[in-house]
Amino acid sequence: MATTHGRVHTGPVMNTAPAPAPVTPAAARRPVDYVWAIARIALGWVFLWAFLDKTFGWGFATPAERAWIAGGSPTTGFLKGTGENALGGLFGGLAGQGWVDWLFMLGLLGIGAALIAGAGLRIAAATGGLMMLLMWAAELPLTTNPFMDEHLVYAVVLVGLAMAQAGDTLGLGRWWGATPLVRDHPVLR
Repeated sequence: MATTHGRVHTGPVMNTAPAPAPVTPAAARRPVDYVWAIARIALGWVFLWAFLDKTFGWGFATPAERAWIAGGSPTTGFLKGTGENALGGLFGGLAGQGWVDWLFMLGLLGIGAALIAGAGLRIAAATGGLMMLLMWAAELPLTTNPFMDEHLVYAVVLVGLAMAQAGDTLGLGRWWGATPLVRDHPVLR
């Protein structure tokens, strides 16, 4: 017997909790699942590579003398370059501050690792989308398009990866989603 809004029900009680995500065996996956998985790993590498190059200065975007481990600031180059932009005063003032460098680098590492592993995609999508939105805002007004650039495209792809549960294919997403921690806190999926 159950009571709802002061009424007594004698029939069976319906469970209104959302059903867990269906587990799709590898044989039942669609080709699009592999496309999302490859996009997830590729975008994860973009974030992880940015972290590695800025940390060690391997000479692609960051010369060795400006590497984070050599005392360089991973945010100075980009943020100082926004000085003439619409929000340049705000973003330029953040350049080189230790807390900004640490947040940026931890974000690159965490988002990259989560995407490559396929676990924690909801948080990776939210934090990565925020990072991309802030980088987009720092470049306003855009010089090659009235409003659209790769930062917004990456943000949309991050949301798509999380919604498609892209970590379940070629990743740890299915295992991660079945852990008691994630079952109790689905935002960690």
